Amino acid sequence: MPLRPRPRVTAVDPLGHCHEPPNAPVRRRIPEAPPTIRPVAGRGTPATSLLAREKVRHTLHPYEHDPRAASYGEEAATALGVDPSRLFKTLVAAVDGTLAVGVVPVTGSLDLKALAAALGGKRAAMADPAAAARATGYVTGGISPLGLKSRLRVAVDASAADWPTVYVSAGRRGLQVELAPADLVRLASATLAPIAAG
Repeated sequence: MPLRPRPRVTAVDPLGHCHEPPNAPVRRRIPEAPPTIRPVAGRGTPATSLLAREKVRHTLHPYEHDPRAASYGEEAATALGVDPSRLFKTLVAAVDGTLAVGVVPVTGSLDLKALAAALGGKRAAMADPAAAARATGYVTGGISPLGLKSRLRVAVDASAADWPTVYVSAGRRGLQVELAPADLVRLASATLAPIAAG
C-alpha cells in the first residue's frame, strides 16, 4: 500500500491565530513588479519646459476652462482672481508679411501700428488663427509667448514693467504662468514697447 504524505498540521492558539509547524517550508512573498509610470497627457508644455530648463522662478496657476467662455483672457483673470491689467494675452500678427507676437493686457487690444513700429516694420494685420497655431505650436486660447515652435519676433507691452509679476498663458487653455516681467522679456527675446490700445 503506497504511503500517503502526512497532512500538514496547523496549530491554532487560544486567540484563534494559526501557526505553521516548525518544519513547514518557508513561504516567501514574491515582490510585486513596480507600477508602470505613465506620463499624464498635457502636464508639461514647451513653455513650462523652457521655464524649468532655464531655472526661472515662476508659479503655475491652473483653472477650469469653460469652452463657452467668450474671452480666454477675461475668463482666466476672473477664475484666478487676478487684476485683468496684470494678465497678458498673446496675439499673433503678420508684420510686413512675417508672423510676429504681441503680448498685451487682457483689458486692452493690440495696436497693430504700434506693434509694427516696435518691431521695425511698416504695417501689421492679425494672423489667421490656423497660421498662428502652426507657427507657435499652441492652440488658440493657449498660445504662450514662451517656447514658441517657430522663432518669431515678440513685443511685450510696456505696462508689464509696472507689475512685480505678470501672468501669461503657460501653453494650454486653463493654465497660466506667473513670472517677473524681466524674465518674460528675456526668455521670449522680446522688445518692451507701448503696443496696447484702449
